[in-house]
Amino acid sequence: MRWPEVWDDADVSEGLEGVSSVVEGGQVGAGFEAMAAGDWRGARDAFSAVLEVTAVPEALLGLANALFWLGDIAGTIANCEKAYVAFRRSGNPMFAAGAALSLVGYNKGYLGNTAAARGWLSRAARIIDSEVPELRGELLGATAYVTDDPAQSEALARQAAEIGRANGNSGLELMAMHAVGQAMVQQGRIEEGMSLLDEAMAGVVGGEGSDPMTVAQMSCMTMVVCGSCFDLERATQWVQSLQRFMDRYGCPFLYAECRTYYGRVLFENGDWDAAEALLTDAIAMSKGVFPAPHAFASGTLAELRLAQGRLEDAGRLLRGVEGREEAAAAVASLHLRQGKPSAAAVVLRRQLATTSPGRLDAATIIELLGETEIALRDSGAAIERARALVALGAVNDCHLIVAHGERLLGHALASTDVPAACAHLETALAAFIHAGIPYRTAQTRLLLAQVLRRSDPELAGAEARAALSVFEDLGAGHDADAAAALMRDLGVKAARTGPKNVGRLTKREQEVLALLGEGLSNPQIAGRLFLSRKTVEHHVARILSKLGLRGRAEAAAFAVRSAS
Repeated sequence: MRWPEVWDDADVSEGLEGVSSVVEGGQVGAGFEAMAAGDWRGARDAFSAVLEVTAVPEALLGLANALFWLGDIAGTIANCEKAYVAFRRSGNPMFAAGAALSLVGYNKGYLGNTAAARGWLSRAARIIDSEVPELRGELLGATAYVTDDPAQSEALARQAAEIGRANGNSGLELMAMHAVGQAMVQQGRIEEGMSLLDEAMAGVVGGEGSDPMTVAQMSCMTMVVCGSCFDLERATQWVQSLQRFMDRYGCPFLYAECRTYYGRVLFENGDWDAAEALLTDAIAMSKGVFPAPHAFASGTLAELRLAQGRLEDAGRLLRGVEGREEAAAAVASLHLRQGKPSAAAVVLRRQLATTSPGRLDAATIIELLGETEIALRDSGAAIERARALVALGAVNDCHLIVAHGERLLGHALASTDVPAACAHLETALAAFIHAGIPYRTAQTRLLLAQVLRRSDPELAGAEARAALSVFEDLGAGHDADAAAALMRDLGVKAARTGPKNVGRLTKREQEVLALLGEGLSNPQIAGRLFLSRKTVEHHVARILSKLGLRGRAEAAAFAVRSAS
């Protein structure tokens, strides 16, 4: 998103020494010290105090960075623009070029404003070419970032990496190496590209990239690349490696797309509360600003709502994004859950027709289309989808895509070849267990139980019981109901116990739940508790999630029962 090594130049510290002597108490220096400690609010307050007295360029730059970490993207961009102008007026081309390069990333990565990003790139290039040629590596890196052609992006990033290596600028070298890896993955050279990503991440997490922004950008893009490749294990492992950094500086997944991918990782790993919080943030920060990430985040949260059995909430999330490709999987999944496979098939076939063959992000669409064809009683077509999915995963060395293909193949064969169906499902189950993704594991166990219900009811009951336990823990109400129903059909006692989060409501959530029990609407609750409507909506969503309820009516009934 930006190439922050500009701020690591030796001239920075010299410039700050002069500035801090101007401002009483050295507040500019104090602001940068707070940033180095990850105290973003302290940094914001220090820089703001300076700017109340005088428009010091370094304070504008520092405030922009602090606001970035506090999630105020509008404030970040506004102050970075002011810093650019102030540095130009003060005759500091290096800092001016650095501010311009930062604005390239902010505009493209956060606003989706390619025109503004390219404009700032051209402005930076003019300054660098004529006044600060030592920033040519950073310019090449930023150019690679805005370039749509992955082959061209790779070539530019390789040049940037060579410059960083030759000049001993490890931050630039690592970021450029990471960009090379991304471009290679986009071109289908996944194993080689991922290896470069891992090497670059190891270097930056190990301390070679001194600026936290370097870690933030590379972590974000790692999450995006891993998400696009279904590489949940790698994403999870890098999140674990970033824990120390996150404890000091906060979450590095700071823009909507990588927050959404991180939310997906948390969803797959079974941390649904944390996933919901991230996805809600991603929706809020992209609404009305960046249509593609907004649709992506809305669709991902809608998929979580469907897993929770909350169809109405999923439908509300998808209003306004139904026609976007980023939400196609969620829209089709909702149609399927509503018993409308023909409508789902139309959405999925349209999406598949516009997707380039061999793209890994087509895997979800292929699998859903196969499930839709099973619902339409076209098992032959579903088997072909499953084989295509297995082949896609195998050629790209993506074990989870293969596992999803094996599961689809098992489902498609269930009505005609039980032994073969079970073999494919067992293969998928082993892969999901190894990857540590509980929801997919439980779904596969339930499917295996359904296939075995006649040939081996005892084993079917055991698999259904194991699936039910996971569904209950996660709050996957619809799936838990299906597992309990199957167990009853098998003559196994299966009383629903509800998710283990029941009763873990905050005091405010308990107040909102009580008012739901009185039949109040969200606006009425907002007025009663002196809250905003959006805050009430968030509380209601958290209540439904924690209690495993499907809507306001169930929440109201729960509140009445609890009070009696």
